[in-house]
Order: sequence, then C-alpha cells, then structure tokens
Amino acid sequence: MTSNAASSGPSRRSFLATTAVATAAVAGGIPLLSACSGGSDSESREGATSGKAADKLLPTYVASAVAKPDLPSKNGSADGYTGKVDLAALSTSVPKKLGTGAPVKIMSPFWGTPPKAGCAYYTAVDAAAGTKITWQNQDGTTYGQKLGAVLASSSVPDMVVVPAWELVGKIANAVTAKFMDLGPYLAGDKVKKYPNLAAIPSDAWRTGIFGGALRGIPMPGAPAASIVPYYRKDIFDKKGYSVPKSADEFLSWAKEATSAKAKVYACGDMRWVAAGIFGVRPSGTHGWDMGDNGKLTYRIEHPEYLEALEWTRKLFDAGVVHPDDKANSGDAGQRFTAGEILVFNSDMSGWYTKTAEQAASNPDFQIEGMDIFGADGGNPTLFANEPAGIWSMIRKGASKETVENALAAANFAAAPYGTKERMLVDYGVEGTHYAVKDGVPVKNDQGNAEVINAWVMLAAPAAYSAHPDFPDVARKQVEWQQRMGAFMKKTSTYGMNIVEPTRYANLSSQFEQLEIDYVRGNKKLSDVQAAISTWRSSGGDQLRDWYKELLDKNGSGN
Repeated sequence: MTSNAASSGPSRRSFLATTAVATAAVAGGIPLLSACSGGSDSESREGATSGKAADKLLPTYVASAVAKPDLPSKNGSADGYTGKVDLAALSTSVPKKLGTGAPVKIMSPFWGTPPKAGCAYYTAVDAAAGTKITWQNQDGTTYGQKLGAVLASSSVPDMVVVPAWELVGKIANAVTAKFMDLGPYLAGDKVKKYPNLAAIPSDAWRTGIFGGALRGIPMPGAPAASIVPYYRKDIFDKKGYSVPKSADEFLSWAKEATSAKAKVYACGDMRWVAAGIFGVRPSGTHGWDMGDNGKLTYRIEHPEYLEALEWTRKLFDAGVVHPDDKANSGDAGQRFTAGEILVFNSDMSGWYTKTAEQAASNPDFQIEGMDIFGADGGNPTLFANEPAGIWSMIRKGASKETVENALAAANFAAAPYGTKERMLVDYGVEGTHYAVKDGVPVKNDQGNAEVINAWVMLAAPAAYSAHPDFPDVARKQVEWQQRMGAFMKKTSTYGMNIVEPTRYANLSSQFEQLEIDYVRGNKKLSDVQAAISTWRSSGGDQLRDWYKELLDKNGSGN
C-alpha cells in the first residue's frame, strides 16, 4: 500500500500525466466552474458553480475511521502511515458487494502495456466488487486525441476517466454534454450507500461540478506542494556540498558541482522548481489572482514569471544542465540515479519509486527532497495544488443498473488504507501477484504486469502516503509537504472548476513551448515579452473581464 495523490524539457502535460500514473501505480492522488446560475443542460457550459450553490450539489462527508495516520495531515499535506500494516487484521470497507455483475465498459488512460482482458487481477477485483468491467485502456500519452474523438462521437463508454490536463478546447465543453448528473445517486446523504465515496473530502468533490451538476467522481490530492527538487544526498555528503538556500547559492553550487569532463552535471531543466522559488502562479484557469490593489492579473503578467525563466536560462547558459536535458532527450530520472545529474525535479511519488528502484542494485543511493527556498533566501511563496485533477464520469443515458455498478466500482477503488479492498486494488492476490516478506507485500512479475493503472484511476481515498517497505520515505514525504505547506497560498480561482469560453481556448497555448525555447537560448526575452503583449491584445484583456464577472458572481477561491 503506497501513496495516492495529484506536467523537449519537461512539459506540463507530460508531467501531469506522469504524476497521475506514478502516484496511481505506486499508490495507490484543475477544475472547471459550471454554469453560474443553475444546472440544466440547456444552460451555458461556460462559467462556474461555487459557494452555497455548489454546497447543495455535494455528497455528505463522512470521514473514514479505518486507520489512524501516524502523521495526520497538516498544512495541506497528505496523511502519513509510517508503520507496517497488519495484513492479518485488515478491515473491510465494503462488507456487501454493491455490484450486481451487470457489464460496464470503462475507458481510462494507461501508461505501459495493458494486461489482457480476463487476467487474474481483473477477475479477482471484479469478483470482490461484484462488477463485470470491460476495460478500454488507451495510451496515456495520446489520451487527449482518443478522448476528443470519443466525445465527438455518439458512442461513449459507460464510464470514462477524464484528466484535468485534457480539459482543453472542445473537450471541456463536451463534458457537460456527454456525462450525466450524479446528484440523484450521490448528493447529500444519498452517497452513504457508498461509504468510501462519502469519505472523499468535500473540496475534491467540489471540483467534480461541471455545467452546474455533479458529474465527476474525483481522485483527491494533497493541496500542499508536490513538485520536489530531489538531490543525491549520498553524493552531496561525499563531496561535502551544502544544500543551497537561495537562487544565487544554487547557481554557485551548480557551477562547482558540474564537470563536463567527468560527465557530471548539476541538474536537469529546473523550470518547475523555479516556479516555486520565484512564486509563480499556477498554469491554466487557476493562474488568475486578485491583488491587494483589486487588480485581476494572470500568471504571465507578474514579474516573477519572467524572473523564474531568466534564472532557469542562467543555469543553461552556465553549462550546468545536462546536454540531454537541453536536447529534450532521454529520462532525467535515469540520469539522476546514474549520478549524471545531482538534482532533478519531479512529483512526490519519485521519492518512493527511486528509493525502491535503487535499493538492491545501488544500496549507497540516497535521495532527499530539497526544501524550496525563496529566490532571495527567504521563505518561498507556493501555490496550493487543486483538490483533485482526475475524475471518472458516467455517460448520459446509462441505465440505473449501469450507473449503480459503475459507482460500486468507484466505491471499491476508493477504499481507505488499512482495508482488504485497498490491498486488493493496490497489490492483487497474495500468491498470484505478490508475496509477503518480513510483513511487507512485494509484487512479483505477474503483479508488476497486471496490477497497474486501471482500477486506481476510478477514484481514490483522501490523500495519504504509506510505504510499508520503506516507511521512512512516507515520513519524509509528509514532513516535506508539511514544511512547504506552511508557505502555501491560494489563487482567487482555487478550487473552482472553470470552463472558459471556447474563443479563448488556445489563447495561452504557445507559452509552454516558448518557455522551453527561451530557457535553452533559442528565443530572446523580448520574444516572451512580445507574446505577453500579444496575449493581452488577442483576448487576454477580454478574458480578464470575463473572470472579473465570474468572481463577482461566485466569490473568490482564496
């Protein structure tokens, strides 16, 4: 049982996809505001539902009391479990099968090679949940293309997993048109039929409101920072390096640590962490923020945006970034474990995956998370992650039996830590998919091939971190989040599921590639500044007025 949560050089979309599958695979966690005034499908699909209007649509929250965390959530962190779970005393969260065995077709993104239909894992979970699922697993790297094609057709699977990073263009509006209102099944006390879904935090459910109705079953994530600047502590200790505590210290250290002759470089592309160091607001709909002066601005309009890019450019110009990172080739994580780079940024799950990956072959390997510092060496300004970024949705027109079986599957997938259901979803069947060694479940080859993605994408419990094989990693993950969470702020659109007017769908689409090109020296600062001016004149200022009206009607998320 492990943690559940959550974006050329690292791209936001590739990171988000990697984060989702990594947290789900080791796991076991950008929303859209619906029609402002109501919930009928005939109303506008643009806008938002928040505040009291949203509260009326939400399921009743009933916390799970199955397992008390060793490190309770603090400052927006996940819960942490640092002890071994007693596998002989697991609780039951689904005492009665809620599924009736009616067939349900589910489409979900999948990273890797999907197991065959009817494999031992799918068969075992179906039997325990009372479901009969046909998985239509799609390549996660091209999922948006498939999702767009399916939603544009008249043949939508019974249940579809929709990641936030695919909510662009026509897909965002198709969500309201193609997926049903789950309120009649889940709103208020109705959710109590599905106790694991009832234990999902209300903030996560709030992000599942699309088009004025509750359409998405969320995969919750911890609001605290999840992009970690990992460093090779074993090499730092051996070389006598001190961990940098400011932007200038990092650059100075990076120059000292880099030896092109020895093929050792300080870092990979640090754009993601630079955003934290300089206090850059999030991308997408949650990058809008109302300042103390009452002015509403977007992330690219703040000086911190350019400052973060300029600092990252300095790293490339100084030659401290690995050439393969500059060329956007290969895997920075592999370069990190090979000792070719000493710092790289990745999501929270990397702490466990790298530790587990290197434990046998490289026992001296030590990975630690560097605390994010402010650019000047003071405290950073970090922005909260959204409460959920992946949802499963049920197609309009599905029969009552289909809906109830899909919800039964989601309820099983959302089983909390310390339960038989969570164990089955995360590890499969003992003797078939894993063996217990020193009280710890360890997957075998069949487990690694079959027990991945799929079920964990349907729903999840409140964010937690638990690694029975490496309990110290769970402690470090949660403590890091708690330290960083102390500096966390929310933007004005936090926690809102926002659908922008389609005329603005591609307004900001050029910035990610522009950032990649600029930090590598392929574009000038004036090119970025010109793009910001073009953004304003091409619709950014009009979009600002739209957001002002939205916030006036719905209130601020912070």
